[in-house]
Amino acid sequence: MGMRRVRRMQRQMDMKTSRRKNGVVKKKERARRDQRMATLLKTGKLPYIPSVMSWLSEQLDKKSTRITQADVDGLLKQ
Repeated sequence: MGMRRVRRMQRQMDMKTSRRKNGVVKKKERARRDQRMATLLKTGKLPYIPSVMSWLSEQLDKKSTRITQADVDGLLKQ
């Protein structure tokens, strides 16, 4: 085995461990972010700050310019 292969295998193992360890943390952070964004949505109305619009765009699978208040209300009811 050459050194390149050994380094590649070590890197693969490191990345696998990192994904396993960081995945748990990221899942918790996503839940906290969802909760935080929902409270921001309940307190205000369109247009929201860019971070909220980006989150909404991801949740609704729409461009942020195409999001309406009805879409936001529908998301909050879910």
